[in-house]
Amino acid sequence: MTEVTKRILVTGGTGLVGRAIEKVVADGEGQPDEEWIFVSSRDADLTSSSETKALFERHKPTHVIHLAAMVGGLFKNIRSNLDFWRTNIHINDNVLHSAHELGVQKVVSCLSTCIFPDKTTYPIDETMIHNGPPHSSNFGYSYAKRMIDVQNRGYSEQHGRCFTAVIPTNVFGPHDNFNIEDGHVLPGLIHKVYLAKQSGSALTVWGTGKPRRQFIYSLDLARLFIWVLREYDEVEPIILSVGEEDEVSIREAAEAIAEAMEFRGELVFDTTKSDGQFKKTASNAKLRRYLPEFQFTPFRKGEMGESPGYTRGPTPCHQPLWHLGGPSFLDEE
Repeated sequence: MTEVTKRILVTGGTGLVGRAIEKVVADGEGQPDEEWIFVSSRDADLTSSSETKALFERHKPTHVIHLAAMVGGLFKNIRSNLDFWRTNIHINDNVLHSAHELGVQKVVSCLSTCIFPDKTTYPIDETMIHNGPPHSSNFGYSYAKRMIDVQNRGYSEQHGRCFTAVIPTNVFGPHDNFNIEDGHVLPGLIHKVYLAKQSGSALTVWGTGKPRRQFIYSLDLARLFIWVLREYDEVEPIILSVGEEDEVSIREAAEAIAEAMEFRGELVFDTTKSDGQFKKTASNAKLRRYLPEFQFTPFRKGEMGESPGYTRGPTPCHQPLWHLGGPSFLDEE
């Protein structure tokens, strides 16, 4: 029997990305010397330093994937920037400091492309994180996430710790948050299409539909997270994203979801609602230098729950996203 030498603690383990990592590991990507531990807010309040330290002492991880965060869509961020700042600063500091105190060998934290400056040139890359203020709509969350990079550098310089971070673009997949008010754009659109079909009404999309985004399927991101944990040893963050050519507008995303869900009604754009940041086109050139052959799931296949880049396991996802994670996606709210 192979001895377990890596105990990998995943914070935020029941969220969108955590569940994806759990599935990929269970379907064959795990290694015999690894023990994976997925925890959620039910296991510890990570805004509490004492509870966080107790969690680490209980599980004694050698490695950590840090996903836990207060998250939400555009309108939740606009309403609660201070809450996003304070909650995430506490979580991140507690997790990183507990990892340091208990001698964790490696921590991989999850950032977001919203941390990049609002006024910038495109495509954005890993060297540009601190070049200017983020977009005003989510400055609390953005600055809190930026500070992970600052802390990682500090722990590396002062203590020689291997703490790093990844920067995914917009993630979507099974077990997303389908709440229209507080969730992200794709699950929100899926929920809206469902309701529009039920009521026979038009599909109302908030904003102009012109902003552009790069969407990465959660199972693809999970595979990349595992690679980073095992192989990527830089302190500097790495962007995990599809290519610039795969960027789509919100209008295109809404039309694709409507087509996939066989919605035949009218699309209406409510221009009284904020668009948020118009674009945040990210370069995946650094990732491609490491993994030139990695295959991403095309957006339209991902939204149907198909992942040609993910071939492990006897039962790949064949159901569309709005049927994954339970009898009804409405249960995910």
